Amino acid sequence: MILCLVFTPASLAEENWDEDGWLNTNLVQERLNNGDEFGCYGIPGLSWQADPGAVAAECRNYIQQRTVANAWGENPISTYSPNGLTMSQHQIISQQGFVIHGDVNGLDYTAWHNSTDQPTDLWDWFNLGRRGGSLEQIIGSVDDVKAAVEEGGLVNMYWIGRVNEATIRHDSDIEDYIANEADAWLTTWGQAWSYWTKSRCYEFDHSISPEDGNYVISFESLIKEQCTELFPERWNVPVTWMIDLGQAELISVESHGESLEDITNKRHTQEGYSKAGNQYLHLSVIDGRSVNITVESEYYDIMGISQFWNNHTSAITIAAHETTDLFKWSKRFVDQDNLVFTWLVEPRAVDSADWLPYAALGVGAVAILSMLVILKREGLGPLAKQKSEQ
Repeated sequence: MILCLVFTPASLAEENWDEDGWLNTNLVQERLNNGDEFGCYGIPGLSWQADPGAVAAECRNYIQQRTVANAWGENPISTYSPNGLTMSQHQIISQQGFVIHGDVNGLDYTAWHNSTDQPTDLWDWFNLGRRGGSLEQIIGSVDDVKAAVEEGGLVNMYWIGRVNEATIRHDSDIEDYIANEADAWLTTWGQAWSYWTKSRCYEFDHSISPEDGNYVISFESLIKEQCTELFPERWNVPVTWMIDLGQAELISVESHGESLEDITNKRHTQEGYSKAGNQYLHLSVIDGRSVNITVESEYYDIMGISQFWNNHTSAITIAAHETTDLFKWSKRFVDQDNLVFTWLVEPRAVDSADWLPYAALGVGAVAILSMLVILKREGLGPLAKQKSEQ
């Protein structure tokens, strides 16, 4: 019985947790509509240190059987990872599709631990930094969040909604700042990574032709096999292209006969365009979207991809750790659509299997004692021998 408990951790884990029933309700769709993401935190009964591949695989299945990860991608790609894992263990986790590991886990490679810690390789995302502090009241500071946003780069905040049965209050000043003042892209771990990978591999098609006294620039960010194979986990998020139109007036931006939305000052990930004064046209579209840009002059130049969506210089993510009850964690933000969360989910642990090792020892002891008593009655065994010697 003891050996079965030791060598079958996966089967034990399946019996050692209860699922979060809210992951199968309309509440999930509401969070997805808000731009939120669902990633992994762990599986009760399984250890990141002992078998990170098993934890990642079980957690991936747990999410995929209940929800999609994000509005822009179905596959979960973000996970918590504890301090102390080796690089080879992080590689094992990534083989299960989790390419973003956070946060502050002690790995030498890092991404966004400060405003200049920009990722240069895929493995930098195995140690996503924590910036801006906590959303929690008293612990969090609106000044810290402001300072991080003004410095630029990805600001990754921390949040946990409950500890046991205690509700953790969030800081209303931080909430108000993010909702109403912060000039930043409100995003998630997976969206930020998917956007970053696009700058590592892309190809686009463009041309210009005269039409009714104006000029139409045709543009498309292409879906290329070599890029898809290089980043198979990537979500097809809108990427912002900077297009220099010179001094020409912008007349219209259309796709498949419909006008794209003017997303000037928008902060939630979506398709559209923005242009202020003589600045570049910032065109945010997914791969495979063909766009016609009508201008009054034939001059234009594709300048490349901006660092963050819609040309923001900062991005804000909020990682909700240890999310075992989505309703209780998120209900206070139902009317607040300007806070975007990366929900790191895990099932609720139950205590049903904790007594099994002790039961195994007890049953074993009782069985041995019973056997010795029976043998003694037959004049056999160590107890009978002791009696005869006396």
